[in-house]
Formats: sequence, C-alpha cells, structure tokens
Amino acid sequence: MLRWLIGGGREPQGLAEKSPLQTIGEEQTQNPYTELLVLKAHHDIVRYLVQLDDSRFASAGDDGTVVVWNAQTGEKLLELNGHTQKITAIITLPCLETCEEKNQLILTASADRTIEWDCDTGRQVQKVSCFQSTVKCLAVIQRLDVWLSGGNDLCVWNRKLDLLCQTSHLSDTGITALIEIPKNCVVAAVGKELIIFRLVAATEGSLGWDILEVKRLLDHQDNILSLVNVNDVSFVSGSHVGELIIWDTLGWTVQACERNFWDPSPQLDAQREIKLCQKPNDVSIHHLTWDEENVFVAVGRGLYVYNLPMKRVIACQKAAHDSSVLHVAKLPNRQVISCSEDGSVRIWELREKQQLSVEPAPTGFFNMWGFGRVNKQASHPAKKQQENATSCSLELIGDLIGHSSSVEMFLYFEDHGLVTCSADHLIILWKNGERESGLRSLKLFQKLEENGDLYLSV
Repeated sequence: MLRWLIGGGREPQGLAEKSPLQTIGEEQTQNPYTELLVLKAHHDIVRYLVQLDDSRFASAGDDGTVVVWNAQTGEKLLELNGHTQKITAIITLPCLETCEEKNQLILTASADRTIEWDCDTGRQVQKVSCFQSTVKCLAVIQRLDVWLSGGNDLCVWNRKLDLLCQTSHLSDTGITALIEIPKNCVVAAVGKELIIFRLVAATEGSLGWDILEVKRLLDHQDNILSLVNVNDVSFVSGSHVGELIIWDTLGWTVQACERNFWDPSPQLDAQREIKLCQKPNDVSIHHLTWDEENVFVAVGRGLYVYNLPMKRVIACQKAAHDSSVLHVAKLPNRQVISCSEDGSVRIWELREKQQLSVEPAPTGFFNMWGFGRVNKQASHPAKKQQENATSCSLELIGDLIGHSSSVEMFLYFEDHGLVTCSADHLIILWKNGERESGLRSLKLFQKLEENGDLYLSV
C-alpha cells in the first residue's frame, strides 16, 4: 500500500492513554485505495464536504471559502467567496422539476450570513444577514419547497430567502441537529431535549407557513450530538454520554434504547480514588448512519453496529481508532468506513461470526440434585450472555494514512473513490489503484490508435 504523510505524522499518545488498537500491516490486499491526490485550496480547517452530482463535490470550512471540485481529476472548478467568518453548515438545495434551469444550488451558513450559491456558474443567487445567532444546521423539506435553519431559534425560508416564520428563542446552546420526519414535522435537538415542530398552513397575512411546537421528548440525560432519520417509521438520536435512542416517528415514543456503551458506576483503584470506568467524552456519539437493518454508531474511539429488528448491538470495535471517531459510513459489500481525530481513515468489513453449537444439558441422577455442569453454567448467565451478545465482527481491512491532523468527514463516490477533509487544511482524493491503472492503459491505447502508432508497432 502506498502511504504518504503530509506535513508530518500523527502525534503519539502517552503510554497511559494507549488502548488495544487493532492494526494492519503494509500488505492490505483488500484495500483498493492505493493511490491518492492531494487537493490544496483552503487555508484553514476543512470541516464539510457535500456531493453535488456524480462527478462533483464542494468543500467548506473555517476560512469561509467554498470550493467546487471535480471528483475524478481533482481539478478545482470554482472558488466561492462571500463569507467573512467560518462556515458552520452547508447543504444542497434540490432543483424544482417545474424549473427550466437545472443548475445545482447549495446553501452555506455562518455567523455573518447565509448565502445561496449556483455551483454551475459560481454566482451568489441570494443572501440573508438578519440572523440573531449563528446557524448551526440546515435542512430542506423538498415537498414543501422550503428550507430551515437552526440556531438559537428555528426559521423557515423559501427559495428566495424570504423568512416565512420562526420560533421564539429556544436555548442559548442552540439547535445542534435537525431532521425531517413525516406529516410536515421536523425534529430539533436542543440540549438534552428533542423538540417536535409541525409546519402548518399560515394564517392570513403571512407568507405561507406557521411553525408549531407539538412535543418535547426528555429521555436523554445529556446533550444530544447526533440525529438521523432512519426510515418512515423511526429516527435515532445519540448523546454526549453514549445514549442511543430509537424513536417512533408517528407516536414519538421510544422504540428501543441502548445505554451500555459506558458504565457510570464508580470503582476504586489501587489508591482508593473514585473514578469513572470511562469518561463521558470517551463515549460521545458524534455521528450516526444507517442501512436497511442496522445503525452504525461512532461511540468515542469505537464503532458499534446496532441491529434495528433485533434491538441490540451485533458488532463492535471498542478501540477502532486512537481518538474520537468523527464520521462513519456504510459502503457496499458489507464494508464500513470511519475517520478520527487521530488523522486516520479506516475500512472495516462486517463479518458474521461462526455460531457454536449449544452444549446439551446434563441429565441423570446428579442433575436431579443440582450437581453437574448445568449449575456451573447457570451461575454465570450474565457472562455467557455478554460473550454471545455480538453475532458479527468488524474486521480491519484497510488503513488510509495521508492526513497529519484530525479527519473531519468524508464522501464516498462509487466510481471515483473516496474524498476526505481535515484540520490540516487538505483534501485527499483516494483512488482505486487497479481501476486507475486500467483507465490509464485504456487512454494510452486510444492515443496510440489515434496517432496510428498502434498499427505501426504491430
């Protein structure tokens, strides 16, 4: 595997912080990403990537600049300058089917303003600067042709960036996550609370919509960091102390809950000091994603796979990285990819464990009086249940080392590879080496054929 270090390697942790991190050797036969392109355009932390279409993506971060890139060649297509402060949220705005122009639009938000960009021409379509607080998240409700911004309050806007309605001041901490659910409702994460809002037809004299608070969900014990809409019947929230809650989208009730990512009970060490088994920071759920059956959870430095039908964790890697995992995604062929504050990007394969046959219970005279192996097994039911809790494993098959600082997030392009962004100001486009080699050979033969050299050599 080709390994590049840009601007230095990762900083080693202290011996006291070392964990049994799974490692992989240089020969990564199952890792296709053996080539990379380093893209330079930003001069501060790059925090966001958004896919525009099958061949383009945009990057944004703390320098306030948005850059549009070609995902195949790594060519910089456009540089959009309009923010004076760091960008705090970015989202694509789908084109209307009735609209003649099909240009790709994006929204970017910061403490100074929110701007609507045309990514085909690079021009500013609209901008608004009337926010009372920093916008931390954006969401689009396509069927209503509106978009929402979350800060210390929740605002609803149309395509022309007219403010349709807004809530009163919700919290000084602001809205940290925002998703759409059925029945014209949205879920906003505000501190420890999930607040359900419904968009309703506006009263006479307004611009189309009113927003009503209809429910507050108070089951989390700490601030909610991540929120994802799983399907039409459920959504999932994750908190700072490792609480994973699956909610019913219609009744807004708890379907299932997982709080076993950390153990809050105190324990005594050799010096009789009371300490937590794990710090809450070690189990913060920074990101969630899902497929048809599973929720993939970034918990502290680890990765967990929670099966929705079975309502339990089926696989985990408690020490997937040296530092907190910031982003996780499900790839084809049962693969999972994760990136971390330690600067690494890792590829995992979800494999089913071979089920062991159950040992038959002893029978006969000794079993009647409680002797034999059955009592021994019955004395440790919790231990056996814990050992057999996971039916799958996450096996490390690839380790992509190229960034020298925290990898904030990534995008997966099925045809063009993988894109990562980092606090080292760089974007790396990871390419499938075998595929790229085939494309280069094909171009070479086409060029020889065009020049007539191919027939001449034959």
